[in-house]
Amino acid sequence: MTASDQTKTPADGARHWVGASWPGTLMELTGMEVLEHTARRTVVSMPVAGNLQNGGILHGGASAALAETAGSFAACAHADDLYPGGGAYAVGTELSASHVAAGRGGRVTAVATAAHLGRTSTVHTVEVHDEDGRLISCARITNRILMRR
Repeated sequence: MTASDQTKTPADGARHWVGASWPGTLMELTGMEVLEHTARRTVVSMPVAGNLQNGGILHGGASAALAETAGSFAACAHADDLYPGGGAYAVGTELSASHVAAGRGGRVTAVATAAHLGRTSTVHTVEVHDEDGRLISCARITNRILMRR
């Protein structure tokens, strides 16, 4: 399967996003890769290189974007579970992140775990760790489930 065969959009539903690509998106620019994908647990990683702030460490915004992507993708999987075939989608409504350590190299990985999976909203907690298992940041994201028109 080529990368273009794996390109997904929210309208495709959220069933098969592991290994997919999103040309022209922030996920592509930051090098994010979906490793696991369900409503209850979604895992997304990205390289630290290319996502640095001017001090030479992982940019907090990049870490927050990784956390939001993991939580939002999990919410999209829940929307697809509720309304198969792309009948609904998820949009982030709140993100809170605490950066607790500097990411210095290699890859960082976000694990989004469901705290609430409702008919109209989801809440996920997200931990971002480096390759040594050190906590880099922790976040909470709330998403709304919206019906397609």
